[in-house]
Amino acid sequence: MKIAITGSDGFVGSHLISLLKHHTKVEIVCLDLSNGIDVCDWDQIKHIQVDLVIHLANKSYVPDSYQDPTSFYKVNVMGTLNMLELARMNQARFIYFSSYVYGHPQYLPIDEQHPIAAFNPYATTKVMCEEMCRGYARDFKVPVAIFRPFNIYGKGQNLLFLLPLMANQIKEDAKIQIRDDRPKRDYIHISDVVRAVEFMSFCEWPSLFEIYNLGTGISYSVKEVAQMLIQYSGNSIEYLASGEQRPNEVLDTIANINKLENLGWKPEVSIEEGLKDLLR
Repeated sequence: MKIAITGSDGFVGSHLISLLKHHTKVEIVCLDLSNGIDVCDWDQIKHIQVDLVIHLANKSYVPDSYQDPTSFYKVNVMGTLNMLELARMNQARFIYFSSYVYGHPQYLPIDEQHPIAAFNPYATTKVMCEEMCRGYARDFKVPVAIFRPFNIYGKGQNLLFLLPLMANQIKEDAKIQIRDDRPKRDYIHISDVVRAVEFMSFCEWPSLFEIYNLGTGISYSVKEVAQMLIQYSGNSIEYLASGEQRPNEVLDTIANINKLENLGWKPEVSIEEGLKDLLR
């Protein structure tokens, strides 16, 4: 099987490559800027022949989406459109990596039927891309599986994200200094995320178009995570929370993962194991 992976040099992509390289009958085609390939440029990719497209490449740091929305819309939307078209031309399956797109939860845990509410420019691009995926499945019979990951964390993640930031603060400064420690999130370890992608790459799909939440079904507050990190560090760590609150903050998210579990996948890494791994 020949698999094209966009964003293969990113956080999720690099972990996925490490996992898939153990499959001896798989040929991986890495599509990313580090290899000189811009998936937003159709002429650079139109010749590629594949059986499966795994589309991970996108701009994802939410604050940047307010500063440079044009780039977010161009990269996220055009890149997805081109890769969908490549899948159509090859009669290939398509796995799309979306995001948390539910806004303020109307109920918990959140299942895939929960209303969508894009609440920042980044999330808006994801909703647009999901609709393109739905359209290609409906109109051109491209098999599509969409993942909606909740809060991914793990080694190699950009320090702009909260959990690696706090782990790094402990290592470098023997302190944790954050703003609002109230919000609760469903944190899923990167190894469970890439196992889900691996599972979907080789399993039989139940239908032409499906959406799957990726999470654990448990949420932890920022304060709880910070306390665990301090405990596992085994050192005396100063903890400071300014209490500064972001506007329109979502205070709790919990994923209902029954749909993916019923298909045969389940998370294996506990928050305790994942945080200890961050500190190593």
